[in-house]
Amino acid sequence: MIELFRSPSYNFIGKRRWAYLFSAVLMVIGLGTLTVRGLRYDIDFTGGTLVQVRFEQPPSVASIRAGLARIQLGESIIQEFGDAREYIIRLPLTTTSPEELTKRVTGGLAQEASLGKFEIRRIEFVGPQVGRDLQLQALYAVLFGMVGILIYIAWAFKSLKGGVAAVVAVVHDIVICLGALSLTGREFSLPVLAALLTIIGYSVNDTIVAYDRLRENRGKYSQRGKSFAEQLNDAINQTLSRTVLTALTTFLSAAILLWFGGKVLEDFAFVLV
Repeated sequence: MIELFRSPSYNFIGKRRWAYLFSAVLMVIGLGTLTVRGLRYDIDFTGGTLVQVRFEQPPSVASIRAGLARIQLGESIIQEFGDAREYIIRLPLTTTSPEELTKRVTGGLAQEASLGKFEIRRIEFVGPQVGRDLQLQALYAVLFGMVGILIYIAWAFKSLKGGVAAVVAVVHDIVICLGALSLTGREFSLPVLAALLTIIGYSVNDTIVAYDRLRENRGKYSQRGKSFAEQLNDAINQTLSRTVLTALTTFLSAAILLWFGGKVLEDFAFVLV
């Protein structure tokens, strides 16, 4: 195995109060942002219709909105989608069928001469019940994941406190990620949910590796007489190279997706970074 650190002996546990303070600041910012601004949910969670349109020439948002206003949809959300000529239009829930709604949108945009030629590239419709079901399923996925983590660690390492600590670490990571999403105005979508579940996996994996090394060390003669804090510090140092390599390779892969993966994968990569 590649070793970035040769016999490291950093006093991580001794500096834990600084880590607590830093984490507390991030948590306060994250929770404050979520309280004040909340999350912007993707159409998968809110329901409605999404229309992706590509124009021959870069249009202005005002021109697109003017075209939609002709069909009483001027309050729709309009966002640039990775290219100055491509836009996503999020239409509110309506009783109109998707086919009829597409015809109305096409007709409204066609009436706005300043928009020029355009092409409807994608249409997605999500009903209100489906959106609510997805919200509940997302919540259940995270909650069941954390309960499973707690049970597994408590059973595998005979330590309920260790399981609780792992769950607290997961909650910490999730809150910071959601706060970053809220602060930057990004949408909570299914790819973002997948990214959060990935982060939960990485967080727990690092915790289990450190716990496993701690359990191994406790049976060694060299660890006798040491306090729990010293034993835990040794375990963290011994797994430091592996932890940094795992985090670094994940970060580089996610950074490449963030910059070159296109608009569809941008939010997913942002959460991982």
